[in-house]
Amino acid sequence: MTQPTNLLHVDMDAFYASVMIRDRPDLHHVPVIVGGGHRGVVLAANYPARAYGVRSGMSGYEARRLCPKAVVMPPDFELLVPVSKAIRETFRSFTPVVEVVSLDEAFLDVRGAARLFGPPEAIAQRIRSRIRAEHGIPCSVGIARSVSVAKLASRRAKPDGVLTIPPERFVEMVHPLDVGELYGVGESTRERLHKLGLITVGDVAKFPVDQLRRMLGRHLGGHLHSLVWGTDRTELHPGGAGTWGFGEGTPEGSMGSQHTLAADVRDRDDLLRELLRLSSRVAARLRAADKIGTTVAITIRYSDFRTISRSRKLPEPTDVTQDVYDTAVLLLDALGHWAPDVSRPPAVRLVGVRVEGLRRRVPEAGRQLALGERDPGWPDADRAIDRATGRFGHTAVRRGSLL
Repeated sequence: MTQPTNLLHVDMDAFYASVMIRDRPDLHHVPVIVGGGHRGVVLAANYPARAYGVRSGMSGYEARRLCPKAVVMPPDFELLVPVSKAIRETFRSFTPVVEVVSLDEAFLDVRGAARLFGPPEAIAQRIRSRIRAEHGIPCSVGIARSVSVAKLASRRAKPDGVLTIPPERFVEMVHPLDVGELYGVGESTRERLHKLGLITVGDVAKFPVDQLRRMLGRHLGGHLHSLVWGTDRTELHPGGAGTWGFGEGTPEGSMGSQHTLAADVRDRDDLLRELLRLSSRVAARLRAADKIGTTVAITIRYSDFRTISRSRKLPEPTDVTQDVYDTAVLLLDALGHWAPDVSRPPAVRLVGVRVEGLRRRVPEAGRQLALGERDPGWPDADRAIDRATGRFGHTAVRRGSLL
């Protein structure tokens, strides 16, 4: 029986450089290096710079020697970190099983997403399209059964591509490669293996595992044996520290959703409908996870790619769609763009809604409503909608304004 290829490794292409020059069309086709200032190392280089041999981790001096005409920019983490967080939310709109490795890469388990989005290859293409549309940067996706093979596939899919390495083709596609191509095989290990005459992945695969353990140590030898046969880890740790200790450590305490509009929008009513649709989606995810949140935030990206976020703490934690939506509307109106004295509001290309400060929902005992307190009909309505959409699909019940 064919084994599933349900793991995706999504890796932004030259992330630091792609984000830094996203709004600089004059730099799209010239060599750009991020980092590598005085005595520093290169954090990223765009593909025109890579054509000169510039690579991340290289000293800035060496990079400038190879490409003296490159534009050198310092990293702006106030720009990079929000983009990274927003990309994670794009991932989580496809699957909750996301293991973040770093600012610019993550593993996704999409085995539970097939009914909604199709096979892994279709999901990979959807993710690439969404990231390009919503964030203006390219990414590459590797698809495989195990973590290391998915990572290898994404590397070989670059730039801006998708590659699947199914288990039945692993030997054919991977064994001819240099052993240094494997995820987790550093330069020193590669050199040690080459000195032993083990040049390709296939060479190492034919080598007895007990001899590998004697030469490289029990742990490293055994791990390398699993890598050359593609039998390493197949389960992810959502929100975890990543395979080699990088990443978030613990899941983020928020859930969100955002959408790039088909055309730039200036009309407040159109934006309110989008806020309602996103609020409904986020609140449904909260209820499905049995969580409530203490803060609502919105993200607005204008047509010039300028992006702002605003948040407001709630009087009490909630998972109710109407509460999330009402707060999102207050945040939108607080921007002042749609006041009566504004003749031409700015054009908006992306809208996002996020609920933060998540905690486990604790069922309440029955009690008397306080004066002015919202009637509990909205939570009951939300759960009735959840039951209907869970049985008949997400379009079975919708608010009238969204029809």
